[in-house]
Amino acid sequence: MKTLLSGISALMLIGLIIATVIYQQTFSNASIADLDEAEKGNTKEESDLPEDVNPTDSLVTNQTVDYAIENEQLFVTYDKGTDWIHVPIEKSLLFAGDYNGREDELIPQSYILSEERTVFLHPKGENTVAITYSLNKGKSWQTSVIVENYPVIRFRKVAFLNDDFGYAILSGGRTMSQEISSVHLTYDGGKSWREASRPNTTRMIANGEFIDESTGFLSYGTINPEAPELYVTKDTGQTWKQAKVHVPDKYKLHFVTAETPEKVGDHLIMLVQQGPNGDYKGGKVKGKFKSTDGGETWEFVSEVEPDETE
Repeated sequence: MKTLLSGISALMLIGLIIATVIYQQTFSNASIADLDEAEKGNTKEESDLPEDVNPTDSLVTNQTVDYAIENEQLFVTYDKGTDWIHVPIEKSLLFAGDYNGREDELIPQSYILSEERTVFLHPKGENTVAITYSLNKGKSWQTSVIVENYPVIRFRKVAFLNDDFGYAILSGGRTMSQEISSVHLTYDGGKSWREASRPNTTRMIANGEFIDESTGFLSYGTINPEAPELYVTKDTGQTWKQAKVHVPDKYKLHFVTAETPEKVGDHLIMLVQQGPNGDYKGGKVKGKFKSTDGGETWEFVSEVEPDETE
């Protein structure tokens, strides 16, 4: 009896060993098969990826000179998109500061794009404002500092009247409806900058422009403006004087924000818009004003329909 039990135990042990071996072989073969399939899948996925992905391949334009923002990078073209050149500026800097608009296109007036001169105005570091520019169609780029120790910028504009003279108009440090604004000038094509004097106002700037190297204008009032506030300089920003804009009584509640003037023949023409809350004739009609003394005084000429201002 004892011998019989020992034999049965031995058979059970042998069976257990055989079952264990079979299970391990089956599991091992299945694992190898799974790994083979996974490797095949990975190989297939990797082979589907393009070897050299160029972020400009999808860019299309019908403009000879244009820019594009793609894959968090800024590019420019000078040949209708045949070739795109990377601009060495971080995308985040192009929209840094007091700005909440869209970031798939550049801030209006913050750049110049031409075959002769390409300029991008942007913050640099915490309190510095600079331009990055090219004078040879993007073959090389330079960066020059406009101003240091400047508060967080809101309004930004850069423009050149010729190869040497240019200006940048900035505002920053906004608190409610107040801020500082400043004008910076260059006489060497943007290599160096100096600040002009500032008008005696802390209202938020709406726009500004120089029409020649001596005469410039700054327009203020963007939040609930009550009347045009326009400053003029005739000595390249050494002094500023508030212009007198004679708005007829009929329009005083409507025409409240001056646009930048332009020279027409021997006089200046300026449009005055209704501001953000305008509702006169749909809020789009503007007032046309004329100056014959270099922009110091302005007289009403007529209403201007929207299609006449385009």
